[in-house]
Amino acid sequence: MCGIVGILSIPNNNLKNDLIRAMTYLQHRGQDSAGISTTENTGKIKMHKDLGLVSAVFSNQQPEKDEPFMGVGHVRYSTQGSIIREEAQPFYTNSPYGISLVHNGNLTNIRELKQYLLLKNRHINTNSDSEILLNVLAAEIEDSSTNIFDAVEKTMKLLEGSYSVIATIKGIGMIAFRDPSGPRPLCYGHSSINGYMFASESVAFTDTPYDVITDVEPGQCIWIQEDRQFQSNTPQKNTNKTPCLFEYIYFARLDSIIDGISVYEARIKMGECLANRIREQNIEIDVVIPVPETSRTYAIKVAEELNKPYREAFVKNRYIPRTFIMSNSDESSNRTKMVKMKLNTIGSEFLNKNVLIVDDSIVRGTTTRELVKLAKIAGARKIWIASAAPPIRYVNSLGINIPTQEELIAYNRTSAEIARELNCDGVIYNDLDIICGEIKKLEVNIFVNGSIDGFEVSCFRVRGTKVPPETPSFSG
Repeated sequence: MCGIVGILSIPNNNLKNDLIRAMTYLQHRGQDSAGISTTENTGKIKMHKDLGLVSAVFSNQQPEKDEPFMGVGHVRYSTQGSIIREEAQPFYTNSPYGISLVHNGNLTNIRELKQYLLLKNRHINTNSDSEILLNVLAAEIEDSSTNIFDAVEKTMKLLEGSYSVIATIKGIGMIAFRDPSGPRPLCYGHSSINGYMFASESVAFTDTPYDVITDVEPGQCIWIQEDRQFQSNTPQKNTNKTPCLFEYIYFARLDSIIDGISVYEARIKMGECLANRIREQNIEIDVVIPVPETSRTYAIKVAEELNKPYREAFVKNRYIPRTFIMSNSDESSNRTKMVKMKLNTIGSEFLNKNVLIVDDSIVRGTTTRELVKLAKIAGARKIWIASAAPPIRYVNSLGINIPTQEELIAYNRTSAEIARELNCDGVIYNDLDIICGEIKKLEVNIFVNGSIDGFEVSCFRVRGTKVPPETPSFSG
């Protein structure tokens, strides 16, 4: 999961600022690094990227005399490679023409692609799959004699995994394309005065002159020429539109629309479904408490449906990173320390109460285990955990940073076993098939070119199988 943005416009001083502003709106999608590449009318390409948040990387930028007319930006959450400056995006190659590229997703056939690039005499300098993607695209453009759609079609046939891509090509313009299944989002907008803008989420268009038009469809390639002429093609006809369910559960911002579905409305619906699951268990609850901040929408709806008090009983330190998107190099003990620094409790809301703690998901269980400890120290009588996401049991190779199944607390465990691992009185999960069906009903077709076929759910169940719904088992 990363955030990408691209703009092709009339030459203007605001283009760079629009890129940075859009990246700031996408900061939740990655906090490891940030970078932009801009192209001026003179043909000069300027790049600035570094480790850190957008506000830190671009804190000392000086006004420029030259006016760029196109550029791309990126905020990174590392699922491939390391957290080093050399692997920050955009990536650039000067052959052919001069290509700057940003990528959101995860390629799964890296070994084969590296062998292919060796045959093309192209060499990779980092461990990033995005640099591999850049060089594959560059090789195909070089072979296709500027036939951009042919080059993208050949590139798509070589790539396996997930990819939403925006690239600027000097003398050619800007291209954006999305893999044939579309788990990672990409949309675009237009300004009749300026030109076109692409971004991972619709929220990135806030405070820019561009109005969101629609999503880039799975398998689609859009080419904006340097004179702002719009062309579209679908190099991959065999598509299956399956956006990642985790985008709606956790990744995307609440005020975004992805593939015609409001993230906010999806979370409201999942909160309603979760309340139904909780109601079936006939447990006595005194108070509903969210895990700040992404769980608030779920918890508010659960409390409303169950007619129980909603209380903000965990207080978050806003200056601690999101623990789910910490890198693999962070050891488990460091993750635990980070959780302790991140959250504190308001003891009066726990004391002698049966509390329902609502979270968006339970991944490794590290955060949840510490929440249970905090609730017990604060004097809670009974503690139930409710997850808006179904049990996360499997590795996802399409852009979610879960490297091994053994890390997952739900892998090979029942709800009762998970509750014992967490030392709480019970765990309640949403049902996968129910929430997929309910969220799909929210699709607004006026925003999209075609209806979705389903959702990418490989972290919840093995492809082609159906997991029977579990009945939660409580220890008390």
